[in-house]
Amino acid sequence: MPACPECENALDIDTDDIEEGDVVACDECGTEFEIIATDPLQLSQVEEEGYDDEEADLKDEEEE
Repeated sequence: MPACPECENALDIDTDDIEEGDVVACDECGTEFEIIATDPLQLSQVEEEGYDDEEADLKDEEEE
């Protein structure tokens, strides 16, 4: 089971319920991680700036 690099809490991730591209959060500190591979499990920390920009771009597209 992977550990959060921010707080070292064990990340409880059920690999049967996730897909590549899903975002999961640490229960302890709230740090978000994107699933980049499921077998073996690989995570990438979501940087808030880039993640927010993507959400803003999607909202702009929906309004058009």
